[in-house]
Amino acid sequence: MNYVQRRHSVTCLQSHLVFTTKYRRKIFLDEHIEQLRWAFGLACEKLDIDLQEFDGELDHVHLLIQYPPKLSISVIVNSLKATSSRRFKTLNRGYGRLGKNGALWSRSYFAANVGGAPIAVLKKYIQNQRASE
Repeated sequence: MNYVQRRHSVTCLQSHLVFTTKYRRKIFLDEHIEQLRWAFGLACEKLDIDLQEFDGELDHVHLLIQYPPKLSISVIVNSLKATSSRRFKTLNRGYGRLGKNGALWSRSYFAANVGGAPIAVLKKYIQNQRASE
């Protein structure tokens, strides 16, 4: 286990997050996945979150994160979605497949604590997402 020791706590808070595109539109090409990897990496760095694994498919992305106890999952999700959406739109101006209101992400998300499954299994699962297309 990867424990984080801070002044007043020792934690190991890890979650598997899945974000889907608005209306499950199949919009992500390989270059977009790399742009999102960069955007999520920057956002995680600012929030003191360790982005342990990331990958995606045409209509969704998977993130495996380790986060500090001061942050709630809902705050993390809102921040990651907002930051990545802004950066994606900036890098892909005029990208016409986002819909009428220009939303990149669906309002919904999946989040699960990953204490039950070995991290190596989850990392392998995320790494092999593209192989199942």
